[in-house]
Amino acid sequence: MNKDHPIQDLLTALTALPPWLQSLLGLAALALGAASVSFVVRQIIQRLFWRAGIGLGPQVADELTPVARHLANVVPAILVARGVSAIPHLAEPVVTVTRNVAGAYMVLTLALAAGAALNVVNTLYRQRPGADARPIKGYLQVFKIIVYAGATILIAAALMEQSPLLLLSGLGAMAAVLMLVFKDTILSLVASVQLTSNDMLRVGDWIEMPQLHADGDVIDIALHTVKVQNWDKTITTIPTHRLITESYKNWRGMFETGGRRIKRTLLVDQGSVRFLSPDERIGLQRFALIEDYLVQKQSELERSNAAVHEAGGDLVNTRRVTNIGTFRAYVLAYLHAHPSISQDMTLLVRQLQPTPQGLPLEIYAFTNTTAWAAYEAIQADIFDHLIAILPEFGLQLFQSPSGKDVERLVLMHGRPLSA
Repeated sequence: MNKDHPIQDLLTALTALPPWLQSLLGLAALALGAASVSFVVRQIIQRLFWRAGIGLGPQVADELTPVARHLANVVPAILVARGVSAIPHLAEPVVTVTRNVAGAYMVLTLALAAGAALNVVNTLYRQRPGADARPIKGYLQVFKIIVYAGATILIAAALMEQSPLLLLSGLGAMAAVLMLVFKDTILSLVASVQLTSNDMLRVGDWIEMPQLHADGDVIDIALHTVKVQNWDKTITTIPTHRLITESYKNWRGMFETGGRRIKRTLLVDQGSVRFLSPDERIGLQRFALIEDYLVQKQSELERSNAAVHEAGGDLVNTRRVTNIGTFRAYVLAYLHAHPSISQDMTLLVRQLQPTPQGLPLEIYAFTNTTAWAAYEAIQADIFDHLIAILPEFGLQLFQSPSGKDVERLVLMHGRPLSA
């Protein structure tokens, strides 16, 4: 071997090898070079992207990693496409196929990098205040579909060595087929635009959609689906277009007003409804909440009944205070004085139509909190108090007979159950 020209001697030795071995060694050298370049470029690009993204947050930096990884694959693909023609004794069809595959691979990696970059855009957007009110994930998914569809056409053109315009001209005849294939995507895109532009749905909204067994918080709004985490921690996935074509309840308005409705009835036994005697009326004046009401009501009734008394009319023709009317006034005063009941929203205590189960006395009010646990505690405290104080007005709640009631009835009549 000539020490002055080692490279020339190596080349001379390689040319002396069989042609197939020269091609094989060339392919191995090209593959090794592409792998080495890929490793070096990937390390450089990933470090650059990590430093650029860490200032925007760890999540953004993590999202940039696949972008860097896909972009790093472009360089070895270029090396293979350029270097395959330099391999000696390689058949022209093999060179052509390798170059075409490398070109298609470059298009694929660029498309994947673009898709990953759109994920970064969505992550950056969600860090902005108010991003949940106007999500863009659905639009970005549309862009991804366009990018991937374009990449598919370019990949096919690269593999077949045809112009992309020629392939696009053939898509006109496939328009009907494409419309059928992408029917759900088109419907979801229109629905996503309507949901966003009309502010019908946001991430974090509590929605109810019984027909799809959805009752919980919206955790994700995408192009094709909306994910709802139900209160039992299960996940319901709803097609986006069904939120336009079907009805659902959004509880956002309740949270925005800051009050949650109480609408519940007490079923009063109608047999316990009666007029109050003067002594009972005076005795109820010890309740501070209705003391003024009873005094004012008595003055009103005395003025109204004066004419009846002067004419010597019977007592039945006079107006009198009832125990249920007094109790209704007490409930209303109690709610007005309750610190957890909103005084700026509707507050009613009303009778509903009598039923076989009793006379419904409905409480219609709003708490000054929307927290579920606090709301239930407030509602329970109110009805605990009302049920406990009801007998003070000579009233009873309706309750279907139970085993104890039957036993008590039997003991009263002194007969065994078999009788």
